[in-house]
Amino acid sequence: MEAVHIRIHGIVQGVGFRPFVHRLVREHDLAGSIRNTSSGVELELEGERRALEAFVQALPKRAPKLALIEQIETEWGLPPRGRKDFQILQSHAEEKRNTLVSPDIGICEDCRRELLDPKDRRYRYPFINCTNCGPRFTIIKDLPYDRALTSMGRFPMCPDCEREYHDIENRRYHAQPDACPVCGPKVSFLDGEGREVPGDPIETARAWLKSGKILAVKGLGGVHLACLADREDLVRELRRRKERDEKPFALMCRDVQAAEQLCFVSEKERELLESFHKPIVLLRRRDRGPSPLTENGWLGVMLPYTPLHVLLFGEDLDALVMTSANLSDTPIVYRNAEALERLQGIADGFLLHDRDIQTRCDDSLCWEREGKEYFVRRSRGYVPFPVRVSGSRGGILACGAEQKASFCLSRGEYLFPSQHIGDLKNAETLEHYEQQIAHFERLFDTKPRLLVCDKHPDYLSTAYAQKRGEEEGIPVLPVQHHHAHMASCMADNGLTGPCIGLIWDGVGYGEDGGAWGGECLIGDYRSFRRFGSLRPIPLIGGDRAVKEISRVGFALLHDAGCDTRGIPNASFFETMLQKGLNCPLSSGMGRLFDGAAAILGIRETVSYEGQGAVLLEAAAEADEGSYPVALSGSPLLFDWREMVRAMVRDRDAGLPTGRIAARFLNTLVQMAVETALAAARETGLRDVVLSGGSFQNQYILDRLPIALEQAGLRPWTHHRVSCNDEGLSLGQLMIGEYHFEN
Repeated sequence: MEAVHIRIHGIVQGVGFRPFVHRLVREHDLAGSIRNTSSGVELELEGERRALEAFVQALPKRAPKLALIEQIETEWGLPPRGRKDFQILQSHAEEKRNTLVSPDIGICEDCRRELLDPKDRRYRYPFINCTNCGPRFTIIKDLPYDRALTSMGRFPMCPDCEREYHDIENRRYHAQPDACPVCGPKVSFLDGEGREVPGDPIETARAWLKSGKILAVKGLGGVHLACLADREDLVRELRRRKERDEKPFALMCRDVQAAEQLCFVSEKERELLESFHKPIVLLRRRDRGPSPLTENGWLGVMLPYTPLHVLLFGEDLDALVMTSANLSDTPIVYRNAEALERLQGIADGFLLHDRDIQTRCDDSLCWEREGKEYFVRRSRGYVPFPVRVSGSRGGILACGAEQKASFCLSRGEYLFPSQHIGDLKNAETLEHYEQQIAHFERLFDTKPRLLVCDKHPDYLSTAYAQKRGEEEGIPVLPVQHHHAHMASCMADNGLTGPCIGLIWDGVGYGEDGGAWGGECLIGDYRSFRRFGSLRPIPLIGGDRAVKEISRVGFALLHDAGCDTRGIPNASFFETMLQKGLNCPLSSGMGRLFDGAAAILGIRETVSYEGQGAVLLEAAAEADEGSYPVALSGSPLLFDWREMVRAMVRDRDAGLPTGRIAARFLNTLVQMAVETALAAARETGLRDVVLSGGSFQNQYILDRLPIALEQAGLRPWTHHRVSCNDEGLSLGQLMIGEYHFEN
C-alpha cells in the first residue's frame, strides 16, 4: 500500500471534474480526498501502487470533455493513513492562484430532455443545469469556484437539490449552479412601464412576441432585444428604436432545421452551431434579395443556449431577432434595474430573472473555416479560455486598441484574451474596460509588471496604460498597431521565427505618424520593417471621409486622372486636394475598399465601420478577371491608379457592377501574392500571416491563402482570436514578452 499527492492544473473547476474523479477512484478501489484550490484540484490517494499508477494514467484520457488538464504534478512514496473512503473536502484558497476558469456552457442534451419532460421535477424550469452545462464565467465573483463565490450564493439549495449535489451517481454531483423551482432563481415578466404582469412569465413573453411586440430578454451575459424575425415591420421598428439603421442583426433559431430554412448549413457549420460554445455562426443566406435583417449575403445565426431560450421558442417559433440590448457605442445592458431604465421606450416588455450577471459578455460571432472558428468577436462560450505560449513568464497586461477593444493578461504560460468590450469612445465603455481588467487580475491573481499599449496618442486604452503606469510605477511599452496585428497571428498559430505579414485594416498609427493600413511587414516579436504598402490616399475632410466615402472615391478618381465632372462638390473637393486643406494621407486598405464602393455607385456614405467593404463583397459576382498590378519603390508601393482607371473604363462600358467588384477583389489578391513573393525573394522567408479587419472579407480569404500556397508560400490565418482589432492585444502582449525579457 502506498499514498500519492496529486495536483492538477487547468480548467478543472465547474466542469464536473471532482465527480469524475470520485467515480474513477471507486473504479480503481482507492481511498482518499479531493478539493478545489485556487491552483486547480488537489488529490490525496492511497491504495496499491499498481492501482494508483493506473488511475494517474486514466485521468487525462477519460476526463470530462469540458475539462482541460494542462499539468499533473505527482508526489509518490507517501505513507498511507489507512483511509477507507473518498471525501470531497472544503475548497482551499491558497496565497497564489493558478487555476483556470471555464467559459459559460450551452444547455446539454440531458438537461434539455429533463426540461421538456412533464414527469421531471425541473419540468419547464428555466435555470436547469448540471456539471456539463450552464453559467460559469458570467456568475463567478472570485475563486475557488464554489457556490458561495458565485451569483448562486444567495440561493440555498433545498433538501432535494442538496441530496443530488452529494450523490455521486447524479449528474448534478457538486454542480455549483444547481437549482430547482423550489430553491433557485425565478423569472418574471414586466410590461413597458416596469409593472409585473401576472401569469406564466415565459408564456406571456411568447404571446407578446407572437402579437408583434419587441421584448428585452435577459440571458447569460446580458440582455437581448428580441422580436419576430419574419416581420419586416417589426425589424425596421427595432432598428428605429435602437438607432441601428443598417448594421446586421443576429438571429436565434429554434434548431438547425429552422436555420436551414433561411441559410445554407454545412456539416461543419452545424457542428459549430450545436457545440457547447453556441456562438453566432455567419451562414450564407438562401434568399439574396433585400432584407431588413442584413444587407449582405450572410446571416448571423445562433441556437438557444439557455433553458430559458428553449422555452421561449417552444415548438412554434422558428426565428427571433436576438440583438444585444444597448444603444450605439455603449456596453450591453446586463442588470435588471438598468434594463428597465435604459430600455424604456425601446422594449415593450421585459423577460427578466433574479440571478445576477457578474460579468457581462456578448455573444461570440464567427465563420466556420476548415472546421475551426474564424472569429469576428470572441466572447461568450470561449472567454476566459487562455492561449498557452510555452516559455512565457507572465506579468504583462496588453491594453489593446480603440475599436473592438479588448485586453490580454498573462500569468506564466497562460495568456488570457478578454471578452469583447466594445469601442472605447465614451466614459461608460472605458469604465467597463477598467472593471474587467480588475476582474481578470483578481480571478487570475496577477498584477502586471509591464503595460503594453498602442502607439496612437489619442486612444483611451493608451491613456489608461500611461496613467496607470505613472500611478503604479509600471513600465509602459507603446507598440505599433500593425506590428501587433502580425504578432497576434503569429501567436495564434504558434509561430516564433521571422515571417512576412500582410496586415490590412482601416487605420493604424504608423511609425512616421501617418495613417497606415495596407501593409506588408517583415519581422517577428522583436522588431519589424515596412516592406510594402499602398500608394497613400488623400482623405478629403479628414475623419469625415471615413463616413462620407464618396470623398474617398473622388480622391481616387482625381489622383488617377479620371473625369470627375458632374460629381457633387467636385470643384470644392478639387480645391481642397490642390491646396492640401485637411486632406491627410492614408494607406488604409479599408479606405481603398470604401473608395471602390463609391466609384461603383454601391454607397456614398456609411453608417458603421467597414460597411463599404461589406457591401462591395456582397455585390461581387463570378468573374475571374483582374486589373493591372503596379508595384514599385521602397517600400514597395501598390499604385492603385492604373486599377482605378481600368475600373472606370469597365463601369463606363456598362460592365455589371458585381463583375467589376469581383475584378477589384481579384486584383488585391494578385497584388498581395506579388508583394509577398517579392518579400520572400529578398528574405528567404515563406511563412505569411494574414491579419487585420480587412481579412474578414470572405471573398479574399477564400482565394488568397490558396494563391499564396500555389506560389510556394505558407499562409497562416487566425482561429483562436479575431483578425480585427479585438485580437490585437494578444500580439501586443507577445511583443511585450520579448521586451520584458530583454
